[in-house]
Amino acid sequence: MAPKTGEMLHLRGNALSKGEPVALPLTQSSMYHLPGTPDGQASYGRVDNPTWVHLEHVLSHLEDAPCLSFPSGMAAISAALFATVKAGSRLLIPSDGYYVTRLLADRFLSRLGVIVEERPTIAFAEGGFDGFDVVFAESPSNPGLDMIDLTEVADRVRAAGGITIADNTTMTPLGQRPLDLGIDVVVSSDTKAMGGHSDMLMGHVASRNGDIMERVGEWRKISGSIPGPHEAWLLHRGLETLDVRFDRMCSSAEVLAERLAAHPAVKQVRYPGLADDPSHKLAQEQTTRFGFLLSLTLNSEDQAEAFINNCPLLRPATSFGGVHSSAERRARWGDDVDPAFIRLSVGCEPVEELWQAIEASLNAL
Repeated sequence: MAPKTGEMLHLRGNALSKGEPVALPLTQSSMYHLPGTPDGQASYGRVDNPTWVHLEHVLSHLEDAPCLSFPSGMAAISAALFATVKAGSRLLIPSDGYYVTRLLADRFLSRLGVIVEERPTIAFAEGGFDGFDVVFAESPSNPGLDMIDLTEVADRVRAAGGITIADNTTMTPLGQRPLDLGIDVVVSSDTKAMGGHSDMLMGHVASRNGDIMERVGEWRKISGSIPGPHEAWLLHRGLETLDVRFDRMCSSAEVLAERLAAHPAVKQVRYPGLADDPSHKLAQEQTTRFGFLLSLTLNSEDQAEAFINNCPLLRPATSFGGVHSSAERRARWGDDVDPAFIRLSVGCEPVEELWQAIEASLNAL
């Protein structure tokens, strides 16, 4: 079921007493007045913060599941993995997903005795899931935008006795709902579209499995992987405009994908909303929108750099999901893609103005 975003906007307001502020207060404190025994009261800044509580109330509404916030998307991924694997566990991750997840698995989890295996997204279900304790999925993959059937994966992993984790950063809960599809745990980098303004780092973990969430909470408290209250406040404010931003971004991406696919300077476009895209049929069944990310491949690395750097309405920057459209050549980070492959994150600019700038930059190549 899609979240009721109108209700979300009034979650705080409908619980206010007369004279309380409508805007969420920022609690910037490491200490709390705590005479006597704690008795379940806020005790210390590494454990409790009222600003987190209100933020997580909104996140839980969006995910329709208990949520905990973290200081980055990777902090959320780390928490989900450290809460579910141990020495001897077998972990499956996508070979073409976010590269830092692979680095975490290779440089840290594997050295602690976790057996890590990788598969490309398009062949993720091949070979089955028997013997895997945790299966980490990413759909659409970042940056390739390949998709997998999350319901099928969740069902097969559960039947084999494993746990599934899905990174839903590229779609947000408004575009795709992995928990409703049977996935056990969702992680997200809220640095991206959830916050939406490129001014903070945040992430969250959501699950309807109480035991897993208890472990995730224990990891956060003991490891100290906690969000700053100001960042939590910024994310809470960003979530209030997520619905309108996400709608604009997805609608514009659909328009741009069609036009880019027809431009003679573009070799290939990947966007799940295109009828001939390999992910289109699955996206129609699994997502409520086709997303705001697309990719285009030009004829050379030099052309890709010139296109990005000479377009005044594209920020040449890593990350994605902000109100400003941005683009980058992903091969510069070592992704296994064509040197002229560009990940384009569509922002909130008026679509015709944005297209004119993009088209002019392509025409000048």
